[in-house]
Amino acid sequence: MTSTEDRLRDRVAEQLRRSRQRSIDLTEAVDDDELVRQHSRLMSPLVWDLAHIGNQEELWLVRDVGGREPVRSDIDELYDAFQHPRADRPALPLLAPTEARTYVREVRDKVFDVLERTPLEGRRLLDQGFAFGMIVQHEQQHDETMLATHQLRVGAPVLHAPDPPPAIPPARREVLVPGGEFSMGTLTEPWALDNERPAFRTRVDPFFIDTVPVSNGDYQAFIAADGYHDSRWWSEEGWAHRQRAVLEAPRFWQRDGDGWLRACFGVVEPVRADEPVVHVCFHEAAAYARWAGRRLPTEPEWEKAARFDPATGRSRRFPWGDDDPGPEHANLGQRHLRPAPVGSYPAGESPLGVRQLMGDVWEWVDSGFQPYPGFAAFPYREYSEVFFGGDYKMLRGGSFGTDASAVRGTFRNWDHPVRRQIFAGFRCARDATPDEAT
Repeated sequence: MTSTEDRLRDRVAEQLRRSRQRSIDLTEAVDDDELVRQHSRLMSPLVWDLAHIGNQEELWLVRDVGGREPVRSDIDELYDAFQHPRADRPALPLLAPTEARTYVREVRDKVFDVLERTPLEGRRLLDQGFAFGMIVQHEQQHDETMLATHQLRVGAPVLHAPDPPPAIPPARREVLVPGGEFSMGTLTEPWALDNERPAFRTRVDPFFIDTVPVSNGDYQAFIAADGYHDSRWWSEEGWAHRQRAVLEAPRFWQRDGDGWLRACFGVVEPVRADEPVVHVCFHEAAAYARWAGRRLPTEPEWEKAARFDPATGRSRRFPWGDDDPGPEHANLGQRHLRPAPVGSYPAGESPLGVRQLMGDVWEWVDSGFQPYPGFAAFPYREYSEVFFGGDYKMLRGGSFGTDASAVRGTFRNWDHPVRRQIFAGFRCARDATPDEAT
């Protein structure tokens, strides 16, 4: 009979293999010249991401968990993300593509040996395989970063995937989220990262939230109404950025007569009106919301809409329940190279009737990055703590490029409010009047 720990090892090993295969697919899709090239100053060369993945795996799993001798201690400083800004990384003496591939293979071989020999208990870092889960998530997060780099590269398409399934639009445009307390964050999710912990009770006032993300068609109406040139809709900071960056439309859009084209992983195509808008910054999302007479939800509002079950008063792991995501629930894991049409995935709907809260596009919310009450950094300060209190805005729910292993109903992402290369969109909310709330 297979023991619980054996089943956990098998799960960890499968997740490690899945994440590595995705890294290989993303780096083998281009030649070595493109691997070492910087496709945008916002991003690292793909070969840096690959070796960085291996270096983090070596530091945590080979050296710390396994207690083994270093594989390449001479490269630690090169692949320390805090030592070198992305724009400067091409000038570093990085491992060449062949060296990087050899390095990550050697590290992974040692990791599987460590996994086989290490008890997955008795130390907080190891309980429920946390250290291995942290590394799986780290690799999948860099895989999504590499996917964003592919979107920024210029050239013929090298990535391919089928289109998402057609949508079945919901009957309602918005739903009421009741006011009151709910449980935010987690105490029980075994691979949750430190900023998701601990769970705590918090309260929101009643509000309405859109059942689907804002679509390209919706957003084109904002552009057509000259929303980019009307300062009434923009915050002071947002308007200054719009002027400085000369924003006129979502990134990768270009005019085509009276319509719009979009570049999507090397393919230039008409913008699809029924897809969620993507590649907009926080300031654009907030301006659209004001123009529409609405606002962005806050982070607690988003999480309540995604997790709260009014029938039980309990917060679920995911909008649809506690089961891990399947292909019927959400557009995750790079199965498709675009968001699914708005209204897709009715099986992933929350108890309140909100769809596409997981996958498709990261959703900007109007909250800064702050710790939860009782936060404690684990296993290192640089994952979350050093970012608290900056100008960051939160993003929730994951995108089509986010793997299921790297996102949950409690997962918190953050970025500067000007970022547009990420797969980010949004949905709107509004306050409920006293009559509507009853």
